[in-house]
Amino acid sequence: MELRHLQHFVAVAEDQHFTRAAERLMVSQSGLSASIRALERELRAPLFVRTTRRVTLTEAGRALLGEAERVLAQVRAAHEAVAAVQGVVRGTLSVGTEQCIAGVHVAGLLAAFRRSHPDVEIRLRQTGSGALGEEVAAGRLDLAFAYRTQTDTDQLRCVPLAAEPMYVLCHPDHRLAGASAAVTPGDLAGEVFVDFHPGWGPRSATDAAFAEAGVHRTVALEVNDVHSLLDLVGENLGVAVVPRHFRHKREALTALALKGTGGAVYETAALLPPARATSPAARALMGLLETVGA
Repeated sequence: MELRHLQHFVAVAEDQHFTRAAERLMVSQSGLSASIRALERELRAPLFVRTTRRVTLTEAGRALLGEAERVLAQVRAAHEAVAAVQGVVRGTLSVGTEQCIAGVHVAGLLAAFRRSHPDVEIRLRQTGSGALGEEVAAGRLDLAFAYRTQTDTDQLRCVPLAAEPMYVLCHPDHRLAGASAAVTPGDLAGEVFVDFHPGWGPRSATDAAFAEAGVHRTVALEVNDVHSLLDLVGENLGVAVVPRHFRHKREALTALALKGTGGAVYETAALLPPARATSPAARALMGLLETVGA
């Protein structure tokens, strides 16, 4: 099995189209098709279902994709490790993050990294913590800053960044605004909730807190960005349970501490592959964390 066969396979899987993948790889379409056929012959299984409009992965193709991505990531890491021994950090740094993550100022950290390593191309992807963990484990991201949902595995390790209690945000005219300094999940029973989609860190932390308290809740208004959440709460359309640092983002809203959750907190971490597979660029970025701060 040749590396170029895996590179060609991953490109077609990503683009779901032979012509677009060939253009991106700067190879002929006939050459790309021949490469995929050679890989299918070697594996004795079809990898794609081909139509006139697009191609999709077969079950065998889906099984191969994650492994192929990990192999290519390890090859890239090997090249970069040799360059690092020679005193050069180069290549690509692919970083993932959630919005407004606690414990790290992502923009400032990346700016400091670029000043120190101008030859490294920085790529940034913003999505929910669940997807970020999968992409680091698959080798599509070098590291990610996300909500901590698991302990270390053979494909993913977690470096703790910060832990915060959860707060309730509501409109100043809401009935809870005149409450005491803290409320419990039971006090919120029957409320309309604004929250992020499942898989985002604050949503996972809130779901865990209410499950710990044994209180059922229904999220009526789901968003995928912080400003939309704050806007909806600001219009008194619902309440939101968020990490503590969110309370400073809209001073007009009332912020109340959430208690009675059995110690459930919003904990963030840097997600990285195992140490042997961590790229020199990712190690350099982590080395800057202490100097840049949150």
